[in-house]
Amino acid sequence: MKETKRTKTLKKQIDVLKDYTVIDAIKALKEASKVKFTESLDCAIKLGVDPKHADQMIRGTVSLPHGTGKKVTVLVLAKGALAEAALQAGAEYAGYEEYLEKIKSGWTDIDVIIAAPDTMAEVGKLGKVLGPKGLMPNPKSGTVTMDVAKAVKEVKAGKIEFRVEKAGIVHTSLGKLDFPVEQLVDNANAFLNTIIKMKPSSAKGTYVKSLFLSSTMGPGLRISKDEVATV
Repeated sequence: MKETKRTKTLKKQIDVLKDYTVIDAIKALKEASKVKFTESLDCAIKLGVDPKHADQMIRGTVSLPHGTGKKVTVLVLAKGALAEAALQAGAEYAGYEEYLEKIKSGWTDIDVIIAAPDTMAEVGKLGKVLGPKGLMPNPKSGTVTMDVAKAVKEVKAGKIEFRVEKAGIVHTSLGKLDFPVEQLVDNANAFLNTIIKMKPSSAKGTYVKSLFLSSTMGPGLRISKDEVATV
């Protein structure tokens, strides 16, 4: 495949073959970003786990200290006073039956769904619609809770959910590339610390096999294993 002019320029600016520290990788990606929109800082971690085993399924949440920089649209499935509390906390949508019907009709124009426990019997029936889109509420991620107002505020403040894929890789976004370097480093370290603390006792060998940081349109830069060990 013929290299584009942009790809050739990036190769001159960034050495993709060397190992980087987190801060140096972020600085390099920021300096190389020339596109006409604000890119995200993305992270991909290859873990030494087998997600087919329940005790090695890495899944959880982390509150990024400086948020994601993305406007998150939240639907809260709750009744009465809880729905009202969710709206006051900043949810774009809150209610019950009317939103169940909208979802059944194919509406999924939201980023996060939070549900009160007493709604899950009906919400669970929508698994075929919500599951593939990553919208199914789950107690482990804090999106099934009686305190819906608190959950809304956490999501709006930068709480993200992550889950290991079949190949043992976790992908996530750590903020916008126009954030100050120090804020992106803080976000990256918060995420990496959370991943490292979740190492299952049954996982053998190297836990973090590789870690790459990239921008939306930029190259993936490999982070030094020594750097990961000190997080």
